[in-house]
Amino acid sequence: MRKLIFTAVFFTFAYVLHAQQTVKGFVFEDSNRNGKKERRENGIPNVAVSNGIEVVRTDSKGAYELPIKEHQTVFVIKPSTHELPVDKNNLPQFFYTHKPNGSPANLKYAGVTPTGPLPSSVDFALLPTTFSEKFTALIFGDPQPYSLDELDYFRKGIVSEVEGITDVSFGASLGDIVGDRPDFFNAYKEIIEKVGIPWFHVMGNHDMNFDVTSDEFSDESFTAAFGPATYAFNHGNAHFIVLENILYPDPRDGQGYWGGLREDQLAFVENNLKLVSKDKLVVLLMHIPLFEENGDSFRDADREKLLELISPFANTLSMSAHTHYMKQTFFGKEDGFYGSKAHHHFNVGTPSGDWYSGKILANGTPASTMRDGSPKGYVFLEIDGSEYAARYKPAGRAADYQIQVHAPKILVEGVRTTAQLVANFFTGAATDKVIFRINGGEWKPMINFESLDPSFWLEVMEWDTTQTALPGRRPSNPALTDHLWRAALPSNLPAGDYTIEIQATDMYGALHTATHQMRVVPKP
Repeated sequence: MRKLIFTAVFFTFAYVLHAQQTVKGFVFEDSNRNGKKERRENGIPNVAVSNGIEVVRTDSKGAYELPIKEHQTVFVIKPSTHELPVDKNNLPQFFYTHKPNGSPANLKYAGVTPTGPLPSSVDFALLPTTFSEKFTALIFGDPQPYSLDELDYFRKGIVSEVEGITDVSFGASLGDIVGDRPDFFNAYKEIIEKVGIPWFHVMGNHDMNFDVTSDEFSDESFTAAFGPATYAFNHGNAHFIVLENILYPDPRDGQGYWGGLREDQLAFVENNLKLVSKDKLVVLLMHIPLFEENGDSFRDADREKLLELISPFANTLSMSAHTHYMKQTFFGKEDGFYGSKAHHHFNVGTPSGDWYSGKILANGTPASTMRDGSPKGYVFLEIDGSEYAARYKPAGRAADYQIQVHAPKILVEGVRTTAQLVANFFTGAATDKVIFRINGGEWKPMINFESLDPSFWLEVMEWDTTQTALPGRRPSNPALTDHLWRAALPSNLPAGDYTIEIQATDMYGALHTATHQMRVVPKP
């Protein structure tokens, strides 16, 4: 009997030892940039380090200690005083993945190879930098290539436009790095490296390992390629939290996925924010938007908890992609956000636009106009202290192309028309002011409404009415959008040429303009 008790205790102890260990190490300033802590290199105090749940700060010597279990990743939360080293593809190196036995076996796409026993010291190198509260980040929505051709469209149509960009601190892709092809991660990394700046990644629903039965392991290939799927970092006076917000398989029925967060992720956000100064701008980067799309697309309790956790911060922003259209949403007390002003959620446009559809342009890439009528493109997130502005850049177009005007080109003098002036202000919010005037006359307001963009409808209908095959692929049908404004056209204009001017003032106070030429001809 005593032998049985001893054996049970031994195996229980052995299981606990295997299940949970202690990871120790230093966060240090890597003066010779070789990635290894050497005796003369000083540790950095008061830097946050996490295992994906608990968050601790380094002591006066830069040392930290955390519990860690198999399949966890330990990572440093970059302080604003330092930069992260990057690999050959400009991917930040800030983590250690603890998978002694590797990812689960029999995955279709490779995960993490066995990492072996936990090292005696897991150290994180940081590089000194000049602190500045003013900086710009470059944000991509979904690149989402499903084929080698689409990888090349991404390279030629997007990356070549920003290759070697200066005065941008870092970039981030908001998920759907690939289109259900984790084996494309390496090819994607070779392309994104050409931008020439550190690049962070969010996991999307098309980046997952679909042949797993537990959400915990849906990011195995992503982790092998990019590191943890939920993490944080600081830059300037901003604190960024990257969230993998896809529940797979859907806990409701085991089919498909659902927007939401696991308990361990919410625990990380809560523990992390306890160490963040309330005067910082908190920016959440995610894939699936917090608003509901076509029904119940996000678990309410998780959204409410997340909004509650960021409520104490005076300045907050969240950014997502996923839908392949742009939308501005504001969350208030009725949604669980209790800040002094509404929380702004920006669902951004994508480099892939409408999944690389539409006519082939002169540069050999598809037009890819998105379902809301917005052009494919990317965002410059400009941050100054705790204030921000998000500027959308249409790919292949001038930076000031922010409004698409739909109106007749010809009217007949004295004949009443049902045609309207419609302005699609791509990044507009319903509260923005949009006005118009004709031939330098009186400025008049336009009315915000939700509908389908008429210019994009025409683009799609060309594919359904043509009698000649068009190069490229038919776009998706238009989606309802709330960044449209309309006005009636006067029916008493005498024959002549007219210039319609439109002005839109965005939420940051920036003025955007567009014009449309129209002719009124005598009645036949």
